[in-house]
Amino acid sequence: MSLSLEARRVRALRSFATSITVLTVLGHVWLGFEQSYITPIAAVIVACSLNLLLEVLDGWAQGKKPRFTGSYYNLLDFLLPAYIASLACALLLYGNKSLWPTIFAVTVAICSKYIIRIKYNGQSRHVFNPSNFGIAVTLLLFSWVSWAPPYQYTANFQGVFDWLIPQMMLVAGFALNYFLTGRSPLILAWFLGFLAQGLFRSVFLDQSFIAAILPVTGLSFILFTNYMITDPGTTPYDTRGQILFGLATAAVYGVLVALNITYGLFFALVIVCGGRALLVTVQQLVKFPLNADRSAYQSPAKIP
Repeated sequence: MSLSLEARRVRALRSFATSITVLTVLGHVWLGFEQSYITPIAAVIVACSLNLLLEVLDGWAQGKKPRFTGSYYNLLDFLLPAYIASLACALLLYGNKSLWPTIFAVTVAICSKYIIRIKYNGQSRHVFNPSNFGIAVTLLLFSWVSWAPPYQYTANFQGVFDWLIPQMMLVAGFALNYFLTGRSPLILAWFLGFLAQGLFRSVFLDQSFIAAILPVTGLSFILFTNYMITDPGTTPYDTRGQILFGLATAAVYGVLVALNITYGLFFALVIVCGGRALLVTVQQLVKFPLNADRSAYQSPAKIP
């Protein structure tokens, strides 16, 4: 029996929450993460608390009940996106001994879901993947903060495990997206586009092809691919849209790297998500002009 869209969404969130929790625990206990143990804990507390507060305020402003009311399971499922975003920020950011850069990124991530929104098919939807947006803003504002060093994911391993662990994460993430989010066309387009931009830079910009595509071997790239660029809430549903989205992100990344802009992965996704939101907004304004009587578009019988 096929699952409804909402049931698939909840199952995907639970699966991603489980996988990122396992990675966080293994990372701090076994793999060699350099962030302090308190970092993911503080990130989760801030993200979930802020999400509950903003949901209550949003519900009060719109005269509706918060979405987490009803049952204990509703509350847990409602907090899953914030939980995943907070752990992603804790995994991918490195602020040396300072905890507040991660807290800042988490705060920006959760606030962006409620502040930066557009109307799409009659529903209000957030524009940016929260964790990616929080990380991008943090890296942009604070030059001394960086993303987590790639070596930390396999710092305690030698030989075959140096490449086996990333590949296992890549396969597991692709499987989750294939079966639960339906974003496998986007992943394939993003990956092939990434290879294509590396080839373009090597041919026309006299850069090393191996160096251009080297990020694909790191767990940071894999986490970005599994948890950020495939976000169902901020990416297209149709296959053609997913392919264009993946290729556009790879192309923007290539341009940013050619301009010597670091952390191009995060900035590229912000740019493409922003561009998609702008395009959707313009399309809706063209379809429903600002000075038009929109009630005329509700049914064919009312069209003059």
